[in-house]
This record gives sequence, structure tokens and C-alpha cells, in this order.
Amino acid sequence: MSQTVYPSDNEVWQLARGMGLDPFPVTFESVPASVLYEFAAYLIPGRMAHWSYGKAYHAMKTRYDYGLNKLYEMVINANPAYAFLLESNSDLENTFVRAHVMGHVDFFHHNQCFRHTHSDMVEVVSRHAERVRQYEFEVGREEVEKFLDAVLSIQEHVAWPAAAVALIPRPKVEINGAYPSAEWDWGRRDEDSSIRQVKANVHEEEDLLLFLMEEGRHLQDWQRDVVGMVRQEMIYFWPQIRTKIMNEGWASYWHAAIMRELTLSDTDYLDFARLHSQVTAPVPYQINPYALGYAIFQDLERSQGRDAIFLARSVDDDVSFIRNYLTETVADSLHLLVYGPEQERIVVKSRQWERIREQLVAELVHGGIPVIHVNDGDFNQRGELYLIHRHEGVDLDLPYAERTLRHVQRIWGRPVHLETRTTGKRLILSYDGKADTKTVI
Repeated sequence: MSQTVYPSDNEVWQLARGMGLDPFPVTFESVPASVLYEFAAYLIPGRMAHWSYGKAYHAMKTRYDYGLNKLYEMVINANPAYAFLLESNSDLENTFVRAHVMGHVDFFHHNQCFRHTHSDMVEVVSRHAERVRQYEFEVGREEVEKFLDAVLSIQEHVAWPAAAVALIPRPKVEINGAYPSAEWDWGRRDEDSSIRQVKANVHEEEDLLLFLMEEGRHLQDWQRDVVGMVRQEMIYFWPQIRTKIMNEGWASYWHAAIMRELTLSDTDYLDFARLHSQVTAPVPYQINPYALGYAIFQDLERSQGRDAIFLARSVDDDVSFIRNYLTETVADSLHLLVYGPEQERIVVKSRQWERIREQLVAELVHGGIPVIHVNDGDFNQRGELYLIHRHEGVDLDLPYAERTLRHVQRIWGRPVHLETRTTGKRLILSYDGKADTKTVI
């Protein structure tokens, strides 16, 4: 039996291109588990330090140490792309991973959700980290960390860009130490200490971090900068939130296609089959994005041809992908169902594929993250902030919302209010810096 000759990085890249993919150039690097899991915890190398990333690292690394989970690789959306491989991978595992990465990088290059992301984000987050370290030196590490706690608690509440320019913070011109808004003039603190005025009744401002960055009258310059940095990084990550199922499904489809083009030994074919089965195996009580995305792309190719999967890869996100292409065949093959509580038990609610599709779409809208609008930046004419939760059938976790509202108040510096609905009634949560209150309307 001849021994497998494994392809080089460039040979895998060239093979992917020959099969119709168009990935960015990819730089591969093998790293120890401690480094790979650190990168995975921070989501991108060189990012600003925060205790929550360390917590994520220890959780993932502990699962790896006890043999409960294994991360084979991590790929960074950039041009050129970066892929970090676990140095303990076998040659066959690394070939498998390289093929998987080609699918990811092609997806980054062509899916419309990634059209406006920075291609040099590794350098951008490194500059952010350096500025945060400088602020820690100037104002104290504890003060910076507390403020980061507040900002990171609402980091998902940004609006993804409609144009590339939206990724760049709006220009600010310093006037006597104040940074006026790009859309309206706050005024400034003159020698008589007159209070700057913030525009009231901002209608449905969806980018909460942008609003706080521009209109937070109590923010110091370093705090405003920190909000802007977190916002810029989150805008970079949002396309990945919106396309998790598609992205992993596309990568899984192509790792299978590329591996089948290689001349492997019988042992390697068995190992490849084992790896592929592990990646696309169903997961109890939750959706495996690799399995679902892979099954839909396979079904779409069978029913509509190869051109259809390339079109879907380019124009869809998870919501439209599930709505347009989840079929009864896929739902049955993955044994999908809708379940939920009933009389203190968890029971099967439906096995109908249309109901399954509706449930998945509902859970994927806006990445499953509640939509919060800024309704009024000068509520009660006292500089208070009034937020509205766009209720779409799912109630907020009220204890979590109350804790988060405290963080928003720390950033805003004045009382904050959040209107939502629970058990069919309007509810206003408030925090004034000292006490929480609830008002049912």
C-alpha cells in the first residue's frame, strides 16, 4: 500500500481554485494548543485585553485538556487570510483543515455580508490594544476595565454598514476640548460652564454604540475612543454572526469535495470519513451549523445545480438561506423538530418542516440578539436616555436586561429607561445610578 503524499498549502489553494473557488491568498501557521485557544477566545489575535476573553480561554482550554473538545484550526477574515492550525494535528487532519479553510476564505471573499469589512483587521485591533494599554497607564487599569465591562455588555448593538465608509468613525473636529456631533451641534462648555444640549427625540436610532459615542455628554475623550473601538470591532464580527450556518456549511461542503479529489490511502479515507462525520454529526437539543449548512448546500445542488450554490453563497445570509432553501428532505434527514415547555415538561411541538423553518428563521433574525432602539436622548428634558425593545414575540430576560441597563447608565451618565413587553403588557425598566425600578403600563 503506497503512502499518501499530502499536498502543500499552495497546492490545496490551487486545487480549490481549479474547482471553482476564489479564496484570498492564505497564510497557514501551526501553533500550540495554548496559543490557538487564546486566539479563539479573543476571536482575533492581538485584540485588547479583557477578563471575559480570559474566562472564555480557560473554559475552552479545559475542555480540550480533558478530551471533551478539540479545535483543529482558526481562520481570520483578512486579505491575505490567516489560518492557525493546531500543531498536534496529523498530516491528514491538516490537509482536511486546509480544505475546510479554503471554503471559509472563499466565503469571506464573495458573500455580500462581508463586502465592507476591513481587510487589515489584525493590524486595526493591534492598534486598538495599544491605545487601551496607554489609557490604562494614564487613568488606571481598574477604571478602564470597568468602563470596558459596560461597553462590552452592549457590544452587539451596532448597525452593520450599508457602505464601506460606515466602518470609519465619523470625522470629529475638536473645538475648545469638545467633540461636536457630525449631525448636529451640541454646543460646548464655555467659561460660564453652560451645559451642552443633546438633540432630543432621536427616532429609532438602531446603532446604540454610535449614539452613545457621539451623544454621551459625560464621556471623557478616552471613553469615547473606547466605545468607538469596540463598535468598529463588532461591525467586523457581525457578518460572521449573520452567516454562521452558511459559512460553516460552505466550508464543510468544500472540504468534502476537495478531499475526494486527493489520492488517499485506505487508512486516510477512513480517517477523513471519521473527521467529516464528527464535524457534521447532529448535536442533541441544538442546531449544528456545519450539519445544517452542509445538508442544505448538498440538497440545493441536487435540485438546482452547481450554479445555484455559488449564487446562494454570494447573496444570502442565514435568514434568507433557511427561508429559501430549507426543504422537507433536509429537515427529515437531520431529524429536525420544534420542542418547548408544556406543563413543566419539554415536549415535541411539531415535526412539520414548515414550522421548523419558521422557528429557525425567527431565532436567526438579527443574529438572535434583541433589537434596541434609541427613542429619546433627552427624555423628560433632563438628559435621560429612553430605549425601546422591538418586541418580536420573545420576551427579554429581565434580570439580564436590568444588569445591562446599569452598564448603559454608566456610559450615559444619566438615568436610563428601557421599554419592552412581557406577558403581553408594556413594561419600563429604569435605572438612575442608585436604584432599579419597574413600571407596568
